[in-house]
Amino acid sequence: MTTTTEGSKEALLAELTAEHRRLDEQLQILERRRTPTPAEQLEMSRLKKQKLLTKDRIARLS
Repeated sequence: MTTTTEGSKEALLAELTAEHRRLDEQLQILERRRTPTPAEQLEMSRLKKQKLLTKDRIARLS
């Protein structure tokens, strides 16, 4: 593996990690709601799926 490829991999890994963290923060905000609206429940479901997909991409790169 070349240095450029390793650098690109590290940059992508850092980007995905930041995305995972951002999704987690958004999810935590919504989960604090006592009674989420149907739209908020749908958004929580979407965030959870996106977070899992991001985690899988991180695992493949590691």
